[in-house]
Amino acid sequence: MNNGTEIPEIGFGTWQTTESVVNTVKTALAAGYRHIDTADIYGNEAEIGQALEESGIPRSELYITTKIWNSNRSSLGVKQSVENSLAKLKTNYIDLLLIHWPANEKQFDNWREINAETWKAMEEVYRSGVVKTIGVSNFMIPHLEALLESAEVIPAVNQIEFHPGYTQQETVDYCKEEGIVIEAWSPIGSGRLLKDETLNEMAEKYGVSPAIVCIQFCLQCGVVVLPKSENPENIKSNLHFERFKINEEDLKKLKNLEESGFSGLNPENVDF
Repeated sequence: MNNGTEIPEIGFGTWQTTESVVNTVKTALAAGYRHIDTADIYGNEAEIGQALEESGIPRSELYITTKIWNSNRSSLGVKQSVENSLAKLKTNYIDLLLIHWPANEKQFDNWREINAETWKAMEEVYRSGVVKTIGVSNFMIPHLEALLESAEVIPAVNQIEFHPGYTQQETVDYCKEEGIVIEAWSPIGSGRLLKDETLNEMAEKYGVSPAIVCIQFCLQCGVVVLPKSENPENIKSNLHFERFKINEEDLKKLKNLEESGFSGLNPENVDF
């Protein structure tokens, strides 16, 4: 990444994982995942911290991401959120800290200033060493352009919704020009894509599951991918599949797939 650190290209997503969290995360760790993605608002940091502790895996081998929720978009809010996350995750540092959602024009006349203040606090915790890398999530080009006007540290990551049929290509291209790594949340369209006929035909062609086609699609697009599952077999297969290459024609088909997996969450219009 742009600060010289490295991030595992496949991480374990925990959004909407609220039941049997400890066992699910321990299953993922046992399967070989070392990159765990969570957030304050997910309400599962404490359980993830327990799973990490019980796993016995050295902290140096783990890569932990968490996020600052919207109610903590302030200097004090960021600091308090980091302290709470550290305690819940049972760790003395966070590998990657993200602003979960940008303040937007729909809600705030001073959205630029809110995001700038939040980012300044992120830069402070980064410089303190308690956070190894900082980035953003769900930031579109206008949010990024405004942020970069005053940022002293360029975000290392922008975690956005990204999957076949919904690639937000303009934002991806902008981030790549700025040296910002893209992470894909909902890479399988929260499961909705699994019913897509074209995707299933392609999965049959390559001899893999539709989910693996989605994961490989993200990887070939140069995107860090965060698949989520609570099924032990899927947890393992999402990480340990035999690598293959989707040909250029099929890659284009996947990019232009009829959109069926979009969450409906547009960062410029959300009201939370």
